Amino acid sequence: MSANSSTIPLATSAVSSPTDSASPLPFYNVAATPLWGLYDPGDTAWILASTALVWIMIPGVGYYYSGMARSKNALSLIMLSLLSVAVVSVQWFIFGYSLTFSTTGSFFIGDLKNAFLRGVLGGPSVGNPKIPDLVFAVYQCMFAAITPALAIGSAAERGRLIPMTIFIFVWTTLVYDFIACWTWSGNGWSFKLGTLDFAGGSPVHISSGAASLAYPLILGKRHGHGIEEFKPHNISNVVLGTVFLWFGWFGFNGGSNACSTLRAAMACVVTNLAASVAALTWKIMDYRYERKLSAMGFCSGAVAGLVAITPASGFVGPAGAVAIGFIGAIGCNFACKLKHAFNYDDALDVFAVHGVGGFIGCILTGIFAEQYVASLDNFTVISGGWLNRNWIQLGYQLADATSAMGWSFIVTYIILFIMNKIPGLSLRATEEEEKAGMDHSDLGELAYYFYDKEEFKAYQKELKTDVKSEKLPGTV
Repeated sequence: MSANSSTIPLATSAVSSPTDSASPLPFYNVAATPLWGLYDPGDTAWILASTALVWIMIPGVGYYYSGMARSKNALSLIMLSLLSVAVVSVQWFIFGYSLTFSTTGSFFIGDLKNAFLRGVLGGPSVGNPKIPDLVFAVYQCMFAAITPALAIGSAAERGRLIPMTIFIFVWTTLVYDFIACWTWSGNGWSFKLGTLDFAGGSPVHISSGAASLAYPLILGKRHGHGIEEFKPHNISNVVLGTVFLWFGWFGFNGGSNACSTLRAAMACVVTNLAASVAALTWKIMDYRYERKLSAMGFCSGAVAGLVAITPASGFVGPAGAVAIGFIGAIGCNFACKLKHAFNYDDALDVFAVHGVGGFIGCILTGIFAEQYVASLDNFTVISGGWLNRNWIQLGYQLADATSAMGWSFIVTYIILFIMNKIPGLSLRATEEEEKAGMDHSDLGELAYYFYDKEEFKAYQKELKTDVKSEKLPGTV
């Protein structure tokens, strides 16, 4: 999944595609073709394992976000992460994979050649001809699924779930698929330019970060914003979410070479190292305020480091990872103050961590990328970054990052603006629904029944209604 035109040979260079005009069938004839002889079982097994690792990151996002929110919104945020898996999996099957990775698409977006996964079975993949196309497709589906799950965190505690579900489908089509095509498709303009993005700095983090900035601008602030103090209700959930994310990120970055090589091992090493450096850096920065070793600060730093190292993970060595983790943590920590300076309500600091962290990582890749790291898989050749005196690489990285940021923000804003005008798709919950919490308002279920029963009673009393008129599920 590296983004250099000389990085990964296309499938056509190894074996003819199952959709070649000479073939009468849309798929390989399994009975006549010894598919097991075409592929490396180690590579295939590693990408399937990495698929599972990236999948577990998605509920990890939900738990991370739920812990940062108030208790009456905890379940809805976990549920949204799982909804993202389901909605995007369907979208990916219908046309998402084809729009992103079809070999006959344009420099801007793919075509419908592989719609409904037509022609995607046992042929060599575009990511690595030594693994089947179907394996590569399901692995990439997990990247598409986690990205909107990250973006919608900024709408926490006041965004309605049904419009969010529709938004996930539309946004994946018009934003993620476009940016991923630019960056990873062999026909994409950014790929051909020579941009280096190993595992999703632009398609995943910059796109979700920019979307998370547009969402609160359309949605508005939470009631009580600037007056009430919105504190995380369950730091244990934040820690649990961080564990899932950190664990899964070994497949997120380590699997992005689409093969099990020394380069994949290096990607895992630098991923862990950058996260560790960033976690400690953020913790030290927060310590200066209250002289406390904050668990929340540690988790925020770890995620910031994981985000920043993502585009660079297959191109930098351990020393570069330390620098990226350190700089990424400092940049994201200060970016958390932007919402106060510009007075917008990004409920869970998605833009500060993913938008800014992804942007920093993309730029630093142009500085710390090294030829020897990329060549550890025995077939990737790059010109490197500033460490290899390839000064123009920083310009390529800047072009890619700013294009992704601008496209995601503008298109997201337009999508949300139009949706908000459609009857029945208003994005924001009513004031009463927001006070009750999105768990009760949208799901009719609560994360903490007995705890929230008293909170709901207080809400009913505030509205001067009879508590008996609306019974909470699971309460007596």
